[in-house]
Amino acid sequence: MTQPHPGLPENPYNPHAWIIGEPVIGPGTWIGAFTVIDGSGGLTIGSGCDISCGVQIYTHSSARRCVSGRAYPHVDRAPVTIGDRVFIGANATIMMGVTIGDGVVIGAGAVVTKDVPAGTVVAGVPARPVAAVEVDGTDVRFTPLAAHS
Repeated sequence: MTQPHPGLPENPYNPHAWIIGEPVIGPGTWIGAFTVIDGSGGLTIGSGCDISCGVQIYTHSSARRCVSGRAYPHVDRAPVTIGDRVFIGANATIMMGVTIGDGVVIGAGAVVTKDVPAGTVVAGVPARPVAAVEVDGTDVRFTPLAAHS
């Protein structure tokens, strides 16, 4: 006899995305498969964003509770805000409490632990600014920052 499998909760974005809490997600935002979108601590995602496959966005952490053997009884939570037209590459991770500005590119596999200003490309672990995003109509350029050119 087959046991029922509850699977992931339904959502309007992708049947293979795990969306927790009640995030506010702007129109035209695409969310790929195998993503974890944690809105339990407050999550706002702007309009026109692309959230690639495997991205994980966290608004909570149980690290203090775990290492203290539950003596620290809380799950820490802090909101994440993602601006409009933000591209998040495959398997990137966004940590709780981070604000990402409009028009940002987050490289594949990056771990974002700090705020990212608008119009910036970040990459690496931890994510660091590597280029500026320049948009002029249909012309889009990623201009390397001086330290990375």
